[in-house]
Amino acid sequence: MQKVLAAIMERDGRLLLAKRKKGDRFEGLWEFPGGKLEPGETPEEGLKRELREEFGIETRVGHFLCSVRYTSPTQSIKLLAYEVTHITGQFSLYEHEEIRWVFLEELKQYPLAEPDAALIPKLRKRALATK
Repeated sequence: MQKVLAAIMERDGRLLLAKRKKGDRFEGLWEFPGGKLEPGETPEEGLKRELREEFGIETRVGHFLCSVRYTSPTQSIKLLAYEVTHITGQFSLYEHEEIRWVFLEELKQYPLAEPDAALIPKLRKRALATK
């Protein structure tokens, strides 16, 4: 089972979503940015690397939030979501078509990749618990 990382990055009460570009496996779908964990990396190291590669930004990876397992005929992954803070750098779109900052309640308006969509109930539950 492949471990995949997701950044839950918040700014002014909004979460960062990124739209996969044309030609990508999940073309046109939105996701929490991140990527595959490489051998020898900790999840924190992998997520920082992915965000640097995808956007050219430096980040601080915080607490582990939750995980989901996703299986399809072509893949089996465990998606690990971490709280992430943007430290420096302007967002450049190297791997995505577009980014948006959206409120948790607005996520249902975006066609999300299935593994990312599976995170939403857990993020909502967490948000309610912290109020």
